[in-house]
Amino acid sequence: MTLPSPSPSPSVSSPPSVPPLAAAIGLDWASDHHDIALQPLAPAAGPVEACRLAQTPAALRAWLTTLEQRFGGQPVGIALETSRGPLVHALLEAPFVVLYPINPRSLRRFRETFSPNGAKDDAPDARLLLALLVQHRERLLPWRPEDARTRLLGRLVEQRRAAIGLRTQLVLQLQATLAAYFPQALAWAGDDLASPMACAFLQQWPTLEALQRARPSTVRQCYTRHGCRQAARIATRLAEMHDAVPLTRDLAVVTSSVLQLQLLVRQLEALRPSLALLERAIAEQFAAHDEGALFASFPGAGAALAPRLLVAFGSDRTRFPSAQAMQQHTGIAPITRRSGRQQQVTWRWATSTFLRQTFHEFAQHSLPHCPWAATFYAHQRRRGKTHHAAVRALAFKWIRIIWRCWQDHQPYDNARYERALEHRGSPLHSLLAPQATT
Repeated sequence: MTLPSPSPSPSVSSPPSVPPLAAAIGLDWASDHHDIALQPLAPAAGPVEACRLAQTPAALRAWLTTLEQRFGGQPVGIALETSRGPLVHALLEAPFVVLYPINPRSLRRFRETFSPNGAKDDAPDARLLLALLVQHRERLLPWRPEDARTRLLGRLVEQRRAAIGLRTQLVLQLQATLAAYFPQALAWAGDDLASPMACAFLQQWPTLEALQRARPSTVRQCYTRHGCRQAARIATRLAEMHDAVPLTRDLAVVTSSVLQLQLLVRQLEALRPSLALLERAIAEQFAAHDEGALFASFPGAGAALAPRLLVAFGSDRTRFPSAQAMQQHTGIAPITRRSGRQQQVTWRWATSTFLRQTFHEFAQHSLPHCPWAATFYAHQRRRGKTHHAAVRALAFKWIRIIWRCWQDHQPYDNARYERALEHRGSPLHSLLAPQATT
């Protein structure tokens, strides 16, 4: 389904062609050195040259300067196994370099063609990368980085995701620690062990014995100071604290667990302000981004997911010439394997987990904010799909809608989309209409 447009939609531009390369390079990078295989291509193909480059900024800068002088600043293609990292950042500063990231799985299978026994060596890998670039360049896509603001926002949202993952790990460790000697605190410290109230509670009363020595008024003040003001709930907890018995009195367990608890709580407290700074930086960059208003228009995106959607699509409209290309890139679209009479639809593994999670989480968050999305999800569940399968189907549909809005530079309009469903006679609209009248 696509959104109708009152005016003709702008045509989707194809990626600009890359001018002929003066040379092709296969670069197999490592932590302490880089193996290089170079072949001049213009005015005629020359022999392959091999060298090893030290992993230092000075050596890399000198090598790039030599390349620029040797080939007169003409385009030089470099095939390598990654599209990010310090090496890529340094290479992209050279305007004549055209990067061709190669999927490690593709290189491994290409290597196995010539080395079925599984042998691997850095220098031959550089030659294999060179061969892929020289012989199959028309099937490789040159990598063009996004603008600086989009790249900054991308790094920020990934850092936030990593910080959230770290917080989750710390909370799980804290839960396991409390379960070993003070399980009652899992309920008394609050629903979120990473919250300021839980951290303050556990720091002040790390054991049941310490908590039972405290005055009830002091415990009540701790709750009310951190926003828990339900008198009946507090009274119930105080009664439970008075009657509770410890899980264990083994000093070896209790003493070591208290030290572990203090370590985890301090880490959670240190992470909280840093995470807030990160979220503030994301909000500032997203608000200042030219694409911010477009991605903020999608229902349920919010402060966390709208920037992630923006980063996933970016600003370059030629990067994804179709919605299908985006569905495949994110891993939301499955893959089909056919062999003879057998056919199997499987999960798409060769993709970014963070990217796939972005669209899966957005689709799930859109359910309470978008009537047609909730109806579509409910219909998928009635057809027997599991929760996550139904959410993935919804994400698949959302990508088509977001892609169209992105290509047209038009924010999402839910009423407009529902009119499009009605105009096309969509079965989804027939399911949605009875709900609108109730």
